[in-house]
Amino acid sequence: MTPPQDKLRGWAAARRAILAGLRFTSLRLRLVVVFGLVALTAAVSASGIAYWLNREAVLTRTQDAVLRDFQQEMRNHASLLPVRPAQDELQRAAGQMANSSQRFSVLLVARDSSGGTVVGNSELDTFTLEDVPASLQKAVNKEQSLSSNNKWAYHLYWQRVTDHDKPYLVGGAKVIGGTTTGYMLKSLEPEAKDLNSLAWSLGIATGLALIGSALLAQAAATTVLKPVHRLGIAARRLGEGKLDTRLRVSGTDELADLSRTFNHTAEALEKRVEDMSARDEASRRFVADMSHELRTPLTAITAVTEILEEELDAETGSVDPMIEPAVRLVVSETRRLNDLVENLMEVTRFDAGTARLVLDDVDIADQITACIDARAWLDAVDLDAERGIMARLDPRRLDVILANLIGNALKHGGSPVRVSVREEADDLLIEVQDHGPGIPEDVLPHVFDRFYKASASRPRSEGSGLGLSIALENAHIHGGEITAANAPEGGAVFTLRLPQDASELLADDERERNRNGNATKGSAG
Repeated sequence: MTPPQDKLRGWAAARRAILAGLRFTSLRLRLVVVFGLVALTAAVSASGIAYWLNREAVLTRTQDAVLRDFQQEMRNHASLLPVRPAQDELQRAAGQMANSSQRFSVLLVARDSSGGTVVGNSELDTFTLEDVPASLQKAVNKEQSLSSNNKWAYHLYWQRVTDHDKPYLVGGAKVIGGTTTGYMLKSLEPEAKDLNSLAWSLGIATGLALIGSALLAQAAATTVLKPVHRLGIAARRLGEGKLDTRLRVSGTDELADLSRTFNHTAEALEKRVEDMSARDEASRRFVADMSHELRTPLTAITAVTEILEEELDAETGSVDPMIEPAVRLVVSETRRLNDLVENLMEVTRFDAGTARLVLDDVDIADQITACIDARAWLDAVDLDAERGIMARLDPRRLDVILANLIGNALKHGGSPVRVSVREEADDLLIEVQDHGPGIPEDVLPHVFDRFYKASASRPRSEGSGLGLSIALENAHIHGGEITAANAPEGGAVFTLRLPQDASELLADDERERNRNGNATKGSAG
C-alpha cells in the first residue's frame, strides 16, 4: 500500500474512533448539558432577582435619605430667605444647605427686588440649571390646585439621570409663599460601585454553581452509566454465545431491577438453548443411528434388486410380465432409498461438524468435464471454461456441488444448461444457468432448505430434497457460498463462489480443533 493510502486509512480509523467515543459519551454529555442548563437557569434567575431587589433597596434607601435631608434643609434655610433675596443671600443659604450629612450640591434660584433672576450655588461643584431636566423644572414650578387631598401648592420632585456614564439623583422643590426654588444634585456613583461589586459576586457565584452542577452531573452520569455499561458488556457476551453471563445485583433501585431482569432472562435463555441443543443433538443422533441401521438391510436389498434388474435386462425374459412393473418399481425405489440414506448420513456429518476437506490441486475445466461425463450430460450442458484455471479444493465435494447444481438445472429448467467459470480476485466463480421458467420469488429464499417443497400439492420427485442443501454445506466448508437468482433473460442462475486456495481455511480448522481438544483435556483434568 502506498503512503497516501496509509494516511487515508489512518485518518479513517481516527475518525471512526472519535465517532465511537462520541457515541459512547453521548448520554453522559446529554446529562451534563441538561444539569448545566438547569443549574445555569436557576443561578441566573436567582442572581437576577437578587440583584434587582438589592439594587432597588440600595437606590431607594439612598434616594429617600437624600430627599428627606434636602427637604429638611429647604425648610431650615431656603424658607427663611426673604421673598426677594439678594444673590449673596442665596449663595450663603446654598452653602449652608450643601453642608448637610448627605453632601449634595445645591442650586437656589429666585427673583430679586428688581424682578431679575438670581442664582446661588454651593461651593462643592458647579451646578447650573442646564443640569436639571426641563421636565423636572416644569413639575417643580407648577402650582397645584388645593383640595382636601392636596394641601400644598408645590411639591418635591426627583429624577435619576446619567451624565458621562455616571448616575446622579436630581431633586427640586419650591418654597411656598416665596420666589425661591431649590435644586439638589447627588452622585450615586458609590452605590453604582457597590451594585457592580454585587453583580460580579453574583456572576462568580453563578459560574461556581455551573461548575458544581457539571461535577454533580458527571458524578450522577457515572453512577447511572456504569451499570448500563456493565449491562451492555453482558449483553454483548450473551450475544457471543456466553450464556452463563450474569450481572452482580446490588441495591433496590430501577437499575438493580434491570440487572435482576437481565439475569432472569439470561438464565431462561440458557435453559432454553440447552433444551434445544439437547433435542437437536438427540435428533441428529437419531438420524445418524437410523441411517447406520438402515445401511445393513439396505445393502442386502440393493444386492437383490441388482439381481432382479439383471433378470429384467436379460434376453431370456425369465421375469413374469405380470410382475415386471412391480419389480422395476422396487428397483427404482430401492435406489432412491439408498440415495436418501447416503444424503442423510452426509447431512449428519455436517451437523456434527465431522465433515473434513481433502484438498488437491485441480483444473476446474477438467473437473467440470469429468462431472458431466460421468453422468452422461455432455449433450445437455454447454461449458464455458478456459483450461488452466487451477484451484486447491476438495475434488469429491466439488463434484457433489456441481452434480447437484447441474442436475437440478436439467430437472427443473431443461437443457441446454450453461456452465461458465471465471476468476474474480482470489475467488473462483462458477455459474450454472438453465433456460426454464425460473424460480418463483416466494420460493427463492427457501431453495436451499432441507426437504422444502414449493407447493404442498407438488407430486413426489425422484430426488431426496437434500441435494441443494448438501451442495450449500459443501460450499460453506470450503469457505464459499452459493446464491440463487433469476436471470433477466429468463431461467434460474446458481452462482458458486469458492476460494481458489482453501489451505488457509483447513489450517484454521485444524488449529481450532487443537484448541478445543486442549480445552477438553484441561477441563477433564
